[in-house]
Order: sequence, then structure tokens, then C-alpha cells
Amino acid sequence: MKIGELAERSGLTSSRIRFYESIGLLQTVERRPNGYRTYPPEAVVVLDLIVTAQRAGFSLDEIRTLLPSDLEQWEHGVLIEALRRKVADIEALVARLMQSKTQLVSLIADIEAKPDDIDCAANARRILSRMLDGKVENPTLGGDDVRLLGKASRRRPVRVR
Repeated sequence: MKIGELAERSGLTSSRIRFYESIGLLQTVERRPNGYRTYPPEAVVVLDLIVTAQRAGFSLDEIRTLLPSDLEQWEHGVLIEALRRKVADIEALVARLMQSKTQLVSLIADIEAKPDDIDCAANARRILSRMLDGKVENPTLGGDDVRLLGKASRRRPVRVR
């Protein structure tokens, strides 16, 4: 099938398919003498796997290491271990997010408990002072957490045609 038909079947744009091909994730591509790309039916399955893995939080590099060149040659043990590691990563992220949520809710309560006799600037100094003294915890998300969370906000909305 040509790239237009593959795009229609997979729900991806032609440029996204070419991108996956250019980085080596989609390897089942033939070039005709006229330069057109042709794809076998299993290319739809490969693209579905790539998209599903990305939605599950796998990076393109992680997907590249897991995706066999032949869909009949899955390494069961390697795949199960990678999935277990990803679940553990997600559980750790959830724990850090819950900790951050608790800290932020506490901070909100502290801000809202502003004494009537001080202004907002004085309240901010009061809270910052308490934070520096360790009486209010700072959120503890790491750089990787922020990167993962940022990916979710960068997702493009699905186009309805």
C-alpha cells in the first residue's frame, strides 16, 4: 500500500509515518523505481504498536530497542522486563506527584490562612520564611518528572475529519 493509504488506515499523517521511517522505527518499506514508498499490511500493526508505546510513556529510543525487525521474533523476557520497569517508573512518578500535591495543598492552606492584620507581601515573606525554616515543604518533582509531565501538555489534539 502507498503512504496515503497507510496514513488513512493508521490515523497518522504521512509526515509522521516518514518520520518513524527516517529514525528506523518503521523498517518494512520498499521503494518502487518511481520513488514511491510501498508498505506491507503489517506496517499498520507496527505503527499502532509505536503509538501505543508512546502513549504508555515509552520514549522513541526505548521503543526502538523493544520493537523487533520481524513481528514474529518478540523477545518475551525482554518485553516483560521493559513493561515492568515502565510500571515501576510510573508508580514512582505517581508517588512523587502525590507528595507534591500534598505539599501544594498545604501551601495553599498556608497562604489562605493569612492573618487579617498583614498584607499579601508580608504574608509571602511569612510563608517563605517558614519554607526556609523547613516548616513548609517544597514540592519535590525532579527534572525527568517535569519532562514527562510536559509531554502530556504538548500533545496535539486529535483532528476530526
